[in-house]
Amino acid sequence: MTLAKPRYDRLLTGTLLAATAGGLDSYTYFTHGEVFAGLQTGNLILLGSHIGLGNWSRASHYLIAILMFMVGTIVARFIQHRYHEGLRMSRKTFIVTYEIVLIVLAGAFAAVMPNMVSVGLLSMAAAAQLQEFRQLKGKGFTSLMMTGNLRTFAEAIYDGIFKRDTMAWDNLTTIGTILFGFVVGAELNGLLIGIFHGQTIFLSAIILVMTVIASHRG
Repeated sequence: MTLAKPRYDRLLTGTLLAATAGGLDSYTYFTHGEVFAGLQTGNLILLGSHIGLGNWSRASHYLIAILMFMVGTIVARFIQHRYHEGLRMSRKTFIVTYEIVLIVLAGAFAAVMPNMVSVGLLSMAAAAQLQEFRQLKGKGFTSLMMTGNLRTFAEAIYDGIFKRDTMAWDNLTTIGTILFGFVVGAELNGLLIGIFHGQTIFLSAIILVMTVIASHRG
């Protein structure tokens, strides 16, 4: 027997995934040595910069995050390749559950776990999310990297105003909501880090639980 297939391509679930991604990067940046969990472009820039400055110890932090993101992508790809869709839990829900486990581990042992281990776990979580969730309302989507979303947002403004494209306004609302969710996720982590410290990452796990619940709503 299978459960009703969840819908992760809705605006609400996409926004919650974006909030999770924003929170992960905010958390690792402020609590784990200014390293990003998901934004590997930023890590590559900082890696090259610190190599250029001769800061080899700092550079290694970014290299580990990048490598663990790659490992996380491979693990997620293996799940995609091997997961049997006839199981009671859908593959997408399984991936979210896997993310939650990694995040909870990072939060539960934040006080004793080396920074790079925590970043590695969270980079794997971010990689799984990027690998699995690529569609929003039937269009291409990424919840981790906002550069492309900003471009699409600006393009929709132009098309709506100058080309009188009525569909552009729907796209503007959709992408604007995703951008807002990403910023709010980062904002909430920035707000709570001073209170909950390492345990702040549990907020991302809670948002992912909300994502699963939202995906099953009719």
